[in-house]
Amino acid sequence: MIEVGALRALRSVAALGTLARAADELGFTASAVSQQIKRLERQVGVPVLAPAGRGVVLTPAGQAIVDSAPEVFQALERCAEAAQSVSEGAPRGILRVVAFSTAIRGLLAPTLPRLSTRCPDLRVHITEQDPDQALHSVDAGTADLALVHDADGLPAPLPPSLTQRHLHTDVGDVVMSRTHPLARLDGPLAGADLAGHAWVTSPPGSVCHQWFRRLFADVAEDPDVRHLIDDFATQLSLVASGNVIALIPRLARPPLGEGLVARPLRRQPKREVHAAWRRSANASPAIQAVLAECRDPH
Repeated sequence: MIEVGALRALRSVAALGTLARAADELGFTASAVSQQIKRLERQVGVPVLAPAGRGVVLTPAGQAIVDSAPEVFQALERCAEAAQSVSEGAPRGILRVVAFSTAIRGLLAPTLPRLSTRCPDLRVHITEQDPDQALHSVDAGTADLALVHDADGLPAPLPPSLTQRHLHTDVGDVVMSRTHPLARLDGPLAGADLAGHAWVTSPPGSVCHQWFRRLFADVAEDPDVRHLIDDFATQLSLVASGNVIALIPRLARPPLGEGLVARPLRRQPKREVHAAWRRSANASPAIQAVLAECRDPH
């Protein structure tokens, strides 16, 4: 009989292309993953991988096994759900959650004290991952629940084995010192209001940098970017100096304190946050408990 661990190892190798990458994802050594694959080959009697440059590819037999794997994992998950339902559906055990950093700060972290009180037998383990990687982890079975955001209005492709639910709409505001000239303006800010001011912003390639560039789409002059900083807490420390302003998503924003103020924008940049999990885990009490607690923080 094929071992579940070996099947999961082959699926990860197929998705990631090398034994080393699969080992990193599964938390094993490359040698351990190789041994699992060899054991699988002995069990089925044919090779499942072939070398290809510095990586590996599936043989036709290996592809046939990987194509059948989702049904196996879904059946196992249904067995687990049936066992949990016998225990009155109480959330228990370990729930592995993967999410982008600001969702951890703004959505997940506030739920943990409530979950600890309401579900004392449930432990939530959180790992920071970008949306594409998070969806792959849930699809591969190395995580149970993912929190992901769309990229510039385009959602990450959802594997057919997963389902999702909208959790939150995150928007960006301009944060500045209370002594900054923009802090004295009433009402939402327009692009013309922002011209001529110095900025700290997220590096190119990030969603927040795309938001920032779009603010100046209708403004003739280029924005005055003084600093490129990925960490929002560091951005806020520079804003507190009074010399620059920043575009900060609300999920990423801690309480501003007395020295800073946030102003909304006339055309608010936004991103949609979804939770995704395997369809076979729809009835999971642990997943449903976390989703119920991930209510909007604002």
